[in-house]
Formats: sequence, structure tokens, C-alpha cells
Amino acid sequence: MAQPYEERNSAVKTRRQQEDQRRMAFRRAIEDRTDQRQLRLETADYPDLNGLNYWHTAPATDRRSAQPTR
Repeated sequence: MAQPYEERNSAVKTRRQQEDQRRMAFRRAIEDRTDQRQLRLETADYPDLNGLNYWHTAPATDRRSAQPTR
């Protein structure tokens, strides 16, 4: 039995959206990799920065936990 036009159109639209999402995720992954590679190349001239990671060097002692009010 043939599907109504709206159902076929909806299925095609959904499939294309899923393909677009996969394509964009792949493209973002490539761009991220390219950006990371470029950053490594730019910082290669500074060997003292290789072991430094700014996200992990922040002291955890400055963080305070929120106290609930009574």
C-alpha cells in the first residue's frame, strides 16, 4: 500500500536531518582536531608551556561549598 505524501515527505525530511546532524558532527570533529593541531604547532616554540595546563593548575582550596540557609 502506498504511503500518503505527507508521511513520505516527513520520513525523507527526518532522514535528511539525521544525515545533516551526522555530517555536522563529523565536520566539527575535523575542525576541533585542526584547531588543536594548529595550537600545538604555534606553542611548539615554547617548550616551557608544554607541561603547563591552565585548567588543572587552579588551586582547589579557593572553592567554597554553598551552605544551605536555615
